This record gives sequence, C-alpha cells and structure tokens, in this order.
Amino acid sequence: MKVSKKNIPVTMEGPGTIMRTKDNFGGMTVGFNELPKGTDFTPLLKGLENDSCHCPHWGYILSGKLLVKYTDGTEEILTDDDVYFLPKGHTAIVQEDIKMIEFSPSKELSEVMAHVGKKMAELGG
Repeated sequence: MKVSKKNIPVTMEGPGTIMRTKDNFGGMTVGFNELPKGTDFTPLLKGLENDSCHCPHWGYILSGKLLVKYTDGTEEILTDDDVYFLPKGHTAIVQEDIKMIEFSPSKELSEVMAHVGKKMAELGG
C-alpha cells in the first residue's frame, strides 16, 4: 500500500498552511503538513482532557522547528530531520515554518480534529 503526496487530499488550506490527510491508511491517518511560524495548537485543544491532544503521533520533520509542550511540564524542540513520537498529553507551537510527515491512529485523530474544528469555528466568529 502506498500513496503519493499529490494524491493525499488537502483538508485545510490558508496563508502558509497546507494540511493533507489520508484516513484509514492501515488504521492510521497519514498527514503531510506545512504550517507557518506562530501556529499555536494550544487554544484549539482547550476543553479536551488536560487541555491537550490525546492522540499519539509518529512523524518526521522535513524542515522547520516545533516546540512541543507536555502535560507533565516538559518541553522539547523538534527540528530538521528529527523522527519523533508524541504520546498523548501534548500541545505544540510552530517556531519556524515547518514541513512534516505524521502518522496518527485514525480514531483518536478524528476525535481531536472534530474538537479542533469546533474550536476554530468558535474562535473564528
């Protein structure tokens, strides 16, 4: 099973942002995301358990920098060529324009994204 980036549907697009996702790719959702500096997921996660993402993610940073904050108070920076695993209980802020590939369990990611969609609607007016 394979998929080309150009065949992954764009699910969100905005200034400096392109998010492509393919659900149920072997039980996972694959994402190819490009996000601008300053993107902060924290407000979008308010209302979830511990105001954080409960979906684990595995991925690779193609370019850019991401600050990850965990509910236990620890923080780490992900940057170019880092392979990562984010367990449940995190949020993130883009420190430099980023391009990344990510794999997440489809069920948990869909729960988080449904919440994020509601929060975006609330915050956007």
